[in-house]
Amino acid sequence: MAASRTDTGVHAKGQVVSFWAELTLDTMTLVRALNYYLPDDIAVKAAYRASDDFSVRRDALSREYRYHILNGNARSPFSRRFALFVPKMLDIQAMNEACQLIQGEHDFASFASSLDDSRSTLRNVYEAGIEKKGDFTIFRIVANSFLPHQVRSTVGLLIRLGLGKIGIAGFRDIMEARSVGLAGPLSPACGLCLMKVNYPKPFGELALS
Repeated sequence: MAASRTDTGVHAKGQVVSFWAELTLDTMTLVRALNYYLPDDIAVKAAYRASDDFSVRRDALSREYRYHILNGNARSPFSRRFALFVPKMLDIQAMNEACQLIQGEHDFASFASSLDDSRSTLRNVYEAGIEKKGDFTIFRIVANSFLPHQVRSTVGLLIRLGLGKIGIAGFRDIMEARSVGLAGPLSPACGLCLMKVNYPKPFGELALS
């Protein structure tokens, strides 16, 4: 079981996975064994023995994602698999103003692509913001959990705002409409990366407690 679901094409630097196994191997040997058999695009960085009642999903406090946008005059062959290329300049100030709107607990139904009728659409966004690093515009968001495609829909709407296609009032109206699929368009998966899953304690201490 993984701590956070990711779409096909989304990257992960800090995914956490739990599984049951009867093993006599120590954790370092297990890491080496897993990496020997895993494909080249997946690598295990560490392993811990967890208590029987540990839940990799329910015990997580928050998940942090980042979305990279290459915002310059020329595309880059080196970043094409890890960033969305947007050649027109983005209004970072307006995008950050919108990020203030999504912080806190809100109904994010407009940012979901599909929903189970019984599933709550309330989510708590602890942090959200845009920063510029060279030619890259980076969106960072931390929340307790996310609805299906919530982050990619948020980025799509922020880009529309940054290009002047909608204003802050329009962004707010879409958010407050609470209508499934209204936000967007869905930004490509390549620019999104799960950076970290946060737990109450450093993971090794938590797993052994």
